[in-house]
Amino acid sequence: MLASAAQAANPAAQALQDPTRPPAVLAAKAAPDATPGDAPRLQTVLVGRAPGGRHLAVIDGETVRPGDSFHGARVARIAEGEVELVRGRERQVLRLAQDAPGGMTPARPAPQHAR
Repeated sequence: MLASAAQAANPAAQALQDPTRPPAVLAAKAAPDATPGDAPRLQTVLVGRAPGGRHLAVIDGETVRPGDSFHGARVARIAEGEVELVRGRERQVLRLAQDAPGGMTPARPAPQHAR
């Protein structure tokens, strides 16, 4: 009870925050800015280069593979820079946003210099 009274008397003690909580600036950036009804956002595509290589994508923070279900649509195809979703007869192709904040541009090999 004495500790409670000491904390109540000290306003700085009440301002303590959870040390594991990210700063408000980072939390605001991480918060999804999509509203219901917005198109899903393709965030990452990983395509294995070897024949039969792994194909993964991240859509709105959810990792998917070909054949998986994503919000009622089937992931029909994952290719370099895009994902095709099928919902009934409707097809939707999601593409990585290039030159956009958080978007990715495919990496290109560094040019070879003549020696």
